[in-house]
Amino acid sequence: MTNGATTGADLLALSPVIPVVVVDDADHAVPLAQALLRGGVRVIELTLRTPAALAAIENVAREVPEIVIGAGTVTAPEHAEQAAKAGAAFLVTPGTTDRVLDAADATGLPYLPGAATVSEVMRLAERGLDALKFFPAEAAGGVDYLKSIGGPIPHIRFCPTGGITPQTAPKYLALPNVGCVGGSWLAPKDALQAGDWDRIETLAREASQLG
Repeated sequence: MTNGATTGADLLALSPVIPVVVVDDADHAVPLAQALLRGGVRVIELTLRTPAALAAIENVAREVPEIVIGAGTVTAPEHAEQAAKAGAAFLVTPGTTDRVLDAADATGLPYLPGAATVSEVMRLAERGLDALKFFPAEAAGGVDYLKSIGGPIPHIRFCPTGGITPQTAPKYLALPNVGCVGGSWLAPKDALQAGDWDRIETLAREASQLG
């Protein structure tokens, strides 16, 4: 993986906020990535929620190698292989099944598997995973939940994602078991559609100062 990030733990250290982006137009991906870099954010998660996602990942991997490009919303085994072939440097899943985990392992890429319960966290820990996505963060208990499980499971660290805002992000980042947060606010849909890269750069610069 580029930029020296070869494990899930490395991913948590790339930026205080990992932008979680839904791209409807693959041509937007490169200027988006460049705007994030100018703002000091060197990682992006493009979700596999639209037909344009894989092409967007290919474009960024080819044209903006300075940014660490990941594929999110990996919900099926074939998604992992497709994302890896497109050039993704890491994977993110909203939840976990054995088949998805096995497929992610098979790519050789670092990944953040999703968990929302203590049992899921323990099960992933049994597989040797110690960097996880906590999703959906706000709906699943938020800061108080993560604070509570930090006692019995202190060696697991998280990237909480889902419903987090610039106002609530610092509360998560203050927890010892949180390495970064996932945020969709860095690339608002209206800014993407309008090609307002200056706005995205400003949001990225603000987010890069949160850690």
